[in-house]
Formats: sequence, C-alpha cells, structure tokens
Amino acid sequence: MASTLLLVAVFIFDVIAFGLAVAAEQRRSTASIFTDNEKNYSYCVYDSDISTGLGVGAFLFLMVSQVIIMVASRCFCCGRALSPGGSRAWAVVLFITCWVMFIIAEACLLAGSVRNAYHTKYRTIFMAENPPSCETLRKGVFGAGAAFIFFTAIVSEFYYVCYSKARESFQPYGRETGVGMGAYSST
Repeated sequence: MASTLLLVAVFIFDVIAFGLAVAAEQRRSTASIFTDNEKNYSYCVYDSDISTGLGVGAFLFLMVSQVIIMVASRCFCCGRALSPGGSRAWAVVLFITCWVMFIIAEACLLAGSVRNAYHTKYRTIFMAENPPSCETLRKGVFGAGAAFIFFTAIVSEFYYVCYSKARESFQPYGRETGVGMGAYSST
C-alpha cells in the first residue's frame, strides 16, 4: 500500500509550490517611464522584485516534491520487479507524464523568474513619440507554471499509488528454475 505520510508530505510541498507560483503571477514586476527634471532623458523605474523570489521558491518546492516521489519509487527503474498488469502499465504511463509535466512547470517557473529579474538599465533621449521600452515579464508565465504544478501534483500522486500497488502485488516464482526430470527416470 502507498505510504499515506509520503503522499501527504508531497501534497503539502505541491500546494506550497502552487501558492508561491500564483503569488508570483500576482506580484509580477511592472515598470513606469520617468523623465528627469530637466527633461533631457527618460528611463524605466521598476517596482518590487518579489515575484522572482516567489518563482524560485515554487521551483524549489516542486523539485523537492518530485525528488521525494522519485526516491520513494526508486525512480521506477531500480529495485525489485513490478508485477505485470494494469497497475504497472498505468505506473509507466504516469511516470512519463509526471516527468513531462514537471519539466514544463520547472521551465515556466525558471524562465519567469529569470525574465522577471531582468530590468533594462538604459536611458534614452527624451522624445514623446519614442519612449524607452521598459520590458517586463509577460502575463501568464507564472500562471502556466502554477497550472503545470497542479497537473504534476495530481499525476505524481497517482503514479506513486499505481507504482506501490504493482510493487506489492509482485510474487516471485518460488520453485526451481530447471526442468524437472524426476518423472522420467528409468527404474
């Protein structure tokens, strides 16, 4: 049977990662164009950079969650054999799906954090028709990361349950492996 404590711990890490990703989406950096007092040049002023830290936190919590699941399941490839059947088949499909979702979520969180931390540092000569471009993170990057965190959480929990079911139902063959010739002996 799957470890309930492990499932609860992974669920808590995933919920924290999801909450941090949603908070990062809400607190993305924004920029404003300011002009100096003499009106010689314009420059960009960015507000708080908290969403970068929130995105990195979500990245790390999701990574810890994935590591816990993979260590508990021996990354699907180590340990004793799994019994053939539906549970093993679902475990394989969910294992692959879990990793795909995890990689997409981590890529969204990492890219969002890096891009959110980037601030243009240049000034331009003041022209009303050509203001400086104050680049900021596109809306929805952390939101996409949060969505994939949610999907990864669901798939990884199902993967672990199917893996545990397939592992526990395995019955090794307990008899001798050779061909028995006792019945054919000549007397």
